[in-house]
Amino acid sequence: MPARLLTRTTAHPHDRTFAARDRSRDRGGRRLSGPAGRTRHYLAGMKVLVTGAAGFIGSHVALRLLGRGDDVVGLDSFSDYYDVQLKRDRISLVREAAAAEGAGEFQLVEGSLADRSLISDVIIGGRFDRVIHLAAQAGVRHSLTHPHDYIDTNLAGFANVLEGCRHAAVPHLTYASSSSVYGANTTMPFAVGQTVDHPLSLYAATKKANELMAHAYSHLYRLPTTGLRFFTVYGPWGRPDMAMWIFADRIRRGLPIDVFNEGRMQRDFTFVDDIAEGVVRTSDAIAQPDLTWDAAAPNPSTSSAPWRLYNIGNNKPTELMHVIELIERHVGRRAEMTLLPMQPGDVPATFADVDSLEEATGFRPHTSIEEGVAQFLEWFLAYTAARDVASGSSSIESDRVRPAPVKSAARPPG
Repeated sequence: MPARLLTRTTAHPHDRTFAARDRSRDRGGRRLSGPAGRTRHYLAGMKVLVTGAAGFIGSHVALRLLGRGDDVVGLDSFSDYYDVQLKRDRISLVREAAAAEGAGEFQLVEGSLADRSLISDVIIGGRFDRVIHLAAQAGVRHSLTHPHDYIDTNLAGFANVLEGCRHAAVPHLTYASSSSVYGANTTMPFAVGQTVDHPLSLYAATKKANELMAHAYSHLYRLPTTGLRFFTVYGPWGRPDMAMWIFADRIRRGLPIDVFNEGRMQRDFTFVDDIAEGVVRTSDAIAQPDLTWDAAAPNPSTSSAPWRLYNIGNNKPTELMHVIELIERHVGRRAEMTLLPMQPGDVPATFADVDSLEEATGFRPHTSIEEGVAQFLEWFLAYTAARDVASGSSSIESDRVRPAPVKSAARPPG
């Protein structure tokens, strides 16, 4: 393993050194390659790179991989976009999981996607069976004020990951896209076969660009890639900049919440466990060329190259006001709402068609919003209470999630 990787690795009692092995074989000595045109599925005990491992989705994916016995190398920059201690706490949870009997091994690398030589060393030196790329600069609203964060991380950083995977001949790269790519589309449900050429935010544009960049590498270098369009992910260990966290935090403290488009919003809220399951299943199924793909009538979600796109959503839009009511019920306090117009770059509704995901993996998200919110609030109230006691404060809300001044406290008309 290159010395550069060793010097960038964070040591921890639960971290272990990975011995290099023949990437063409699994741990039982069986060759990973199969007959041409056939998808190669999961083989026990793989070695997987998860970028964004300290993030919301990344930590859940790492937990799922470790739990089934895969070795995981996690890469994260621990940026201060939101509370870094929350990210450290997630990594502690991942390390605890790696220490359990029968779990895979875990190693953490701290560094930036923009560090080209580091990313190259990690991917080429790691000899991974899979790369799951979840690290990104997230957030539609943040992209309005900090555009260069998205260029550096989501474009230049993704190019570094693609180059590393290309030169390492990684068997399959799975990466996070976003439902935001549907932009100005109004046809519901959103399907991967739709054209998505009208993004409404820079964040969405970078995610669409990721899909195009991945296709170029799949076409030029036959690198199998799969992009996943996530729909409004929520659940335990979530992000403080996301609506459900903000609502729960401010309602519990008796503060008003900002409700955009005067509450007339629908989201296909998707529980994080369903997202993690979908990520792992699509990573297991290596993208294959679509032998029926027609250049004269191209399907936007497949290709003659080993490249695929899938939605991962709950396939059931929920009214935003219903989510607020569920939070009120669990917190035991009525929300004071500040009704605001639609936020620039936002959309009034999302709704995922997941038929192609189910066809490819045999899985479709199923957690109801009622069950998911209950699990999120159980974790959230316990976690924030413990953090409040430890810090002596009343909130761990990120500085970047400060609310706008109150303009109205009325509820929207029924």
